[in-house]
Formats: sequence, structure tokens, C-alpha cells
Amino acid sequence: MAAQGIEAASASTLEDVRGRDKLICGISEGLAGFSDKDEAGNWYGFDVDFCRAVAAAVLGDPQKVDYVQLSANDRFKALTDGKIDLLSRNSTWTMSRDLDLDLDFAGIAYYDGQGFLAHAVDGMTSALELNGARICVVSGTTTEENAAEYFADNGMDVTFLRFADRGQARKAYASGECDVYTADSSALAAERSLLDVPDDHVILSEVISKEPLGPVTREGDPQWTELVRWVLYGLINAEEAELTAASVDEKTGDPAKRHKAMQFGAPGVKEFGLSDDWLIVVLNAVGNYSDIFERNLGEQTPLALRRGVNALWTRGGILYAPPMH
Repeated sequence: MAAQGIEAASASTLEDVRGRDKLICGISEGLAGFSDKDEAGNWYGFDVDFCRAVAAAVLGDPQKVDYVQLSANDRFKALTDGKIDLLSRNSTWTMSRDLDLDLDFAGIAYYDGQGFLAHAVDGMTSALELNGARICVVSGTTTEENAAEYFADNGMDVTFLRFADRGQARKAYASGECDVYTADSSALAAERSLLDVPDDHVILSEVISKEPLGPVTREGDPQWTELVRWVLYGLINAEEAELTAASVDEKTGDPAKRHKAMQFGAPGVKEFGLSDDWLIVVLNAVGNYSDIFERNLGEQTPLALRRGVNALWTRGGILYAPPMH
């Protein structure tokens, strides 16, 4: 759905969202598993579900979201210019972005790393075999810089072919214009799933960078940033505490689990003026972190991603949220 722009970034995004009774959320132009449209034209995906979670927490309704599709080049300016309230668009948290672009990263929703997608027929198994390769990259990302540094460190020469968006890069790679396509590993899994014969393509073993992805807000509005942060942490803590939509159901759920969800959400009621059951509303809307991951990215989806480092810290991963007391 096309969204009307916000005339100016005001001091309180929370007041703006409540005043219009709608969250304006920036997402990608289409990335399988993260933000895509179904046959009915409805947005779905990992990043979309986070937009819906914030809308559920603030407005009590996950449907009260206007989605704005943004390219990698436009995403941060749209936020700082006040055209969106929240950016939920597979964006890497870096020091320069945090300090130079008037942005606040509210947390890490997905731990990723940059990899390489290659044609299986070429028989490559390692990025160290890519000397002389033509490599597709999307402009406006950290991807080319990371790859250039990696190949320079290994004394290798490659040629980068730059494209404005993933669709163009994928088409060039599929046609053989590029030998390899480099991006975040999760994005490569998404792109691979869209190729005619996914099994004809392999993601090489190397992960050459840290790519902590998460929601982004405008700098200078700490209340809104904190609210977005604690919605994210609420999803993670809910998984750890085994809080699900079913377990917190008022009629058929576990009263102890429902009470725990109310306890978790209590500080947000006081600080942000949320409803007493805001976390329960969020769980009913999108589920906990595990539900969101498995529904959009997990092993039963076309992306077939394992939790890996995005598993809870109690289950061999590094996913960790501060306690909600």
C-alpha cells in the first residue's frame, strides 16, 4: 500500500503514529523471506512481521501499517527525512551509519554475514577460487567494500559489476554476465530460491563479514527507539520463556504463561502508555521470535535456513535479549 509522506520528522514519532492511527514502515522492494507479496497482494516476511509487531504493540492492530518500498540507496534518507516512522529492511548496523547518518539502530534482529553464490557447474567450493571472477553487487550497500577488502587481503583480482537492485543483479548472474553474486548470506538464500533451478547454484563456504541486521529509527527520539527495541526484545524473551499465542490465550492457554507475558510487558505500559496486554497482542499477531523465523526463513520454507547463530543463547546460538523486569 502506498503511504503518504510525513511532512516533517517531529519530536515524537509515537505521537505521530497514534495521531494518524497508522505506522509507516520502510521495507525492501522485495526480498524473499523478508518482505514479499502473496498472490492477494499482501506483504509478508521476517521484516514485515516486525512492522506488524510494532503496530500491534502501539495501536493494538497489526494491520495498521502502510508499507513503503525502499531501495538500498534511498532507505536511510527516507527515515531521516521523516517519510517513514521505522525502517525494517535487512539493514546492517555499522559504526559509520550509527554516528554519521542521524540514525539509531534499535537492536539486532538477525545475525548475518556476507557470502558468495556461484554456479554449481563451475565446480567452485571456496571464495579463494574466485581470482579473475566477475562479481555482481548491489550498489548502496556495504557489500562491495567488504568483498574488495577480502580479495585484496588474499592477493586476488576481481571485477565488480554494480546493479541498482537485487532483481537486476540476480538477472545478470542467472544470465552468466557474472560468475558470482555476493550479498548477505540470507539474501543469497532468498535469491537462490527465485532462480529457475535453485539446486544449480551453491553458496560458498566463506562468510567474510559481520552483518548484524535490525530495525532503524531516527536519532533524537529516544522514546520511540526504546519502544521499538523492547518490542524486539519482547519477541526474543517470549521465545525463551516459551510464550506463544496459544500458551497466553485467555480461555485455552496457561494462566501462568499469560501472567508472565503481562509481567514482561508491564514496564512498557508505564513508559510508553501501551495496553496492559500489549505483549499478548503482539504474540497473537505474529508469534514469538521463533515463530517469525520459522514461518518466513526456516527449514520448511524455500530459503531453508537453519537458526544457526540466530538460535537462542541457551540453544547454541548468540541470540540474547536483556530481561524484562
